[in-house]
Amino acid sequence: MRSPFTPYVADDARYSKLDYVRTGRSGLRLPRISLGLWNNFGTDRALETQRDIVLRAFDRGVTHFDLANNYGPPYGSAEEQFGRIVAANLRPYRDELVVSSKAGYDMWPGPYGDGGSRKYLLSSLDASLGRLGLDYVDVFYSHRPDPETPIEETMGALATAVRQGKALYAGISNYSPEQTVAAADALAAEGVPLLIHQPRYNMFDRKPENGLFDTLLKRGVGSIVFSPLAGGLLTGRYLSGEAPAGSRMAEGRWFTEEALSETYLERVRGLNGIAEARGQSLAQLALTWVLRQPAVTSALIGASSVAQLDDSLDALHSAALTDDELAAIEPLAVDGTGR
Repeated sequence: MRSPFTPYVADDARYSKLDYVRTGRSGLRLPRISLGLWNNFGTDRALETQRDIVLRAFDRGVTHFDLANNYGPPYGSAEEQFGRIVAANLRPYRDELVVSSKAGYDMWPGPYGDGGSRKYLLSSLDASLGRLGLDYVDVFYSHRPDPETPIEETMGALATAVRQGKALYAGISNYSPEQTVAAADALAAEGVPLLIHQPRYNMFDRKPENGLFDTLLKRGVGSIVFSPLAGGLLTGRYLSGEAPAGSRMAEGRWFTEEALSETYLERVRGLNGIAEARGQSLAQLALTWVLRQPAVTSALIGASSVAQLDDSLDALHSAALTDDELAAIEPLAVDGTGR
């Protein structure tokens, strides 16, 4: 574990370790794998472990770190923890980082603490910048569509953030194809392009294939997919049919042991067999499969340890999936598995 008092110097070879891909029609290039701080970066985890993961990621060429206002637990703590790491170790490298945050889900009590209103989004961004200790984020997202707020108001708030210099780019997350078109049009009317969409996508959740990816390619919008490992269901943790101690399932976070059905186990064990034949872990196969999609710019991974981070990043050293392998995966990669 790295001492917080040891001066950090980034690996000189970091930019030779990953490929960087243009995001839609923009000039911004993202690493094929980015680090998300949704889980494992609240105050319930040791800051030293979080620092080790973040700095290891940067040393391996990961430049993009994804947050949201309510990541933790508790709410806001992931931004605070990442802000501490930036202040202590990454401040000299700020111009080499892509830092994103979001607002849209529940953050504070009362009528102005969630949704898509101008009041909520812009006040939340100011609070996020304070927790992060930054003057701006590189990407600011509307975290979800709000059916009670005109999309012109929500996108107008993102455009204001860009014009104020508090965000360099505007993004959306969890929007349908139709909502994505409306958001892109509303931003265009403000003179601000829609940079990126962040949908959930993995072998067991394939909804973006039903129109969203085609829409993004047509509009020149990038995508960065979250939960590419289905919250851990596409790793080796549950192959035994039981939830190991300390896992999200054992802690009751996001899903319970009911997800470990015979159907799930049959499919995940079949996928694991394909991964082993390729010399990969199951998680690496899941990432390779997600990144095969032409519309996907980057995949967001989480990590609870440096070893877990390294395993995921090593997926980028694997050969592309063959047609035969894709055909073998198809009957096992079924939307809705594990729910």
